[in-house]
Amino acid sequence: MTADCAGAPMRLLAVFCHPRRDSFTGALLDHFLEGAREAGHEAELADLYREGFDPSFRLGDYAQFREEPMPQDVLCEQRRVDRADALAFVFPVWWWSFPAMLKGWIDRVWSEGWAYNFTAERSKGLLRDRPTILIGSAATRAATYRKYGYDAAMRVQIETGILGYCGIRTVSAHIFHDVDTDAAARRLHLLRARELGRAFPARPLASS
Repeated sequence: MTADCAGAPMRLLAVFCHPRRDSFTGALLDHFLEGAREAGHEAELADLYREGFDPSFRLGDYAQFREEPMPQDVLCEQRRVDRADALAFVFPVWWWSFPAMLKGWIDRVWSEGWAYNFTAERSKGLLRDRPTILIGSAATRAATYRKYGYDAAMRVQIETGILGYCGIRTVSAHIFHDVDTDAAARRLHLLRARELGRAFPARPLASS
């Protein structure tokens, strides 16, 4: 199963990070995956909390810098990413970024020699570029994000500093605002999440 820009069926890895599966973030995930499956995509779910992923970077993780075998849980996650034609990250926005669990997944799994090569002269991303979508739930209003530049800061940090650095540049980011206080907005957000899944990645990718 392979991906193409026309929206052919793909193998999608959805990385979900929230301590509550029944949260609104979980509902966004469900609606997005419903849409993706309606479009014919095959979805695999990496539910970091329910699966008990350990996000703590420990001594064994330094193996990447010594060209030694990485811990088995890291290798398992890397195989998941390797077999995916597309990636989705679904998470709550905490402190204008990923939750610590998801950041720890990145810290451990996106390792030197697999996700990137670094030297003092230059860095090189090693991951195969593929359609990638970010779906974040936020309590704060969109106007507040624009006023203080939170949206721009997140794009630089996540889209450029993590994904782009490792070779993934076909990225669309969608932050769903006012999820704690606006019931009408939540209903529209769920419809939008399903639409994103159904269209993914057939339409031109754009941040919102």
